[in-house]
Amino acid sequence: MLDIAFAQIAPGGGGPSQFLSFLPLVLVFVIFYFLLIRPQQKKTKEHQQMLGRLKKNDEVMTSGGIYGKVTALADNVVTVEVAPNVRIRVHRPQISTVLTGEKTSAKDAKE
Repeated sequence: MLDIAFAQIAPGGGGPSQFLSFLPLVLVFVIFYFLLIRPQQKKTKEHQQMLGRLKKNDEVMTSGGIYGKVTALADNVVTVEVAPNVRIRVHRPQISTVLTGEKTSAKDAKE
């Protein structure tokens, strides 16, 4: 008797409902991409450009919060003078901010 009942149940059209059940997952991924991944990629690109423009005598701040002036540049090592005759070597990606450009742009804004 149960065999007859199961045989009479028509199989549902699974195409559109499967797509609709998958759609929220795709929507969450798209929102995640535009709110988190893309801004992080933009920030990384700007940081790489800032490191590429780094030059001698720039005032910088490291990711550890140490302020100093660039005295020498190598491939991945930057020598930063943090006090008179006190120099430290810093891995280039650890330079978080170049402060020299901020002072220049602040002076331009006043004029």
